[in-house]
Amino acid sequence: MVTKVTITDVARRAGVSRQTVSNVLNSPELVREETRDRVREAIEALGYRASQAARQMRTGRSRLIATRIEPDRDGINGSVLDRFLHGLTASAARAGYRILLYAAGDERAEIDTFDELVGSHEPDAFVLTSTYHGDGRPAWLRERRLPFVTFGRPWGNAGNAGNAGNAGNAGNAGNAGNAGNAGNAGNGDAASRGTTTADPGHPWVDVDGAAGTAAATRHLLDAGHRRIGFLGWPRGSGVGDDRRSGWARTLAAAGIDPDGLDQATDDGVSDGEKAARELLRAERPITALVCASDSLALGALHAVRSLTASGQLTASGRLTAEGRLTVAGRAGDEEGLPVSVIGFDDTPVAKAVGLSSVGQPLAEAAAGCVGLLTRLFDPPSPGDPGTSATSVISPASHAPEAGTHLLLQPSLVLRQSS
Repeated sequence: MVTKVTITDVARRAGVSRQTVSNVLNSPELVREETRDRVREAIEALGYRASQAARQMRTGRSRLIATRIEPDRDGINGSVLDRFLHGLTASAARAGYRILLYAAGDERAEIDTFDELVGSHEPDAFVLTSTYHGDGRPAWLRERRLPFVTFGRPWGNAGNAGNAGNAGNAGNAGNAGNAGNAGNAGNGDAASRGTTTADPGHPWVDVDGAAGTAAATRHLLDAGHRRIGFLGWPRGSGVGDDRRSGWARTLAAAGIDPDGLDQATDDGVSDGEKAARELLRAERPITALVCASDSLALGALHAVRSLTASGQLTASGRLTAEGRLTVAGRAGDEEGLPVSVIGFDDTPVAKAVGLSSVGQPLAEAAAGCVGLLTRLFDPPSPGDPGTSATSVISPASHAPEAGTHLLLQPSLVLRQSS
């Protein structure tokens, strides 16, 4: 029969008190380093495993962080949240926490789930994804003094505030809240882009979506394109409006009027194909496309390839007398350019089909969420360098507590499509 190792056995082997062992397990900062090392060596040698139930009774903390599983809408962009959850689980484990997953179809169902989880599992905190205009979840948690962080910044009540159930980002759940600071793209502040930050007081981690589409647009401009289109989602999506702004402002900075060069549609491959065909068949067709998601970009690629295969799309000139669509890309260049396509999210599908795309640092975002939560539980002492090497953004117009917001920069991954 295997004898269970107790905290008393660990204390005896390490030559310390039971309280010191408890402190090493629950509040290691209270114990000198040499003593911590000795206790940890004893724990490893004896194979001691702390009782989670007993630890929760002593500390009042469950070491659980709750977050929602997003539905897989098209098999493409769902992978974004999957990668974020993987990173969140790994980061939480390193910090001594476990992830508690739940499902909810809309805001009301999610808030009801909050209430149920607090009563049954007592999670220490929540990580919210897919922030949107009029998001009521942060207020509910804050009113009950429940710790939380959002992957996505607050969007306020502009536009379709009542459209809470749609998560404001056309199903692109992993990209929640990419309002971005757009400093790299010359995109100004959030309010000037038609978005608001009405509730900046809670911790959030975000990816600068406007900077991502700006980088994609600059790449296409550098390649000689001037008729650069944008496929996005209907206005009122915080994430979608922000990504559009990076494209529009970069074109404007280059002296190009973006009016008439974009299409808004639902976030699906077939939707992207239909919208791309509209832009390709315009009187002055586009020569390149920046897309708000890889789903839309994949649809655009289908449109380009099918038109090319049928002989309707070539890479020199304009619409021919036979109705054949041809594209000229560079001003003053008779040969023109082929149609280039760049997506957003750098999903595995993008890699498989050779689609250029804007990648998000999802593992870093997940680590940032966990880091901000642990700072809430155990505030850093003066002079603490912080929890992440990424930039800490605290908008001066609202002056929230320093160190509660993380703004991360995306990266442009170039492949055959551009």
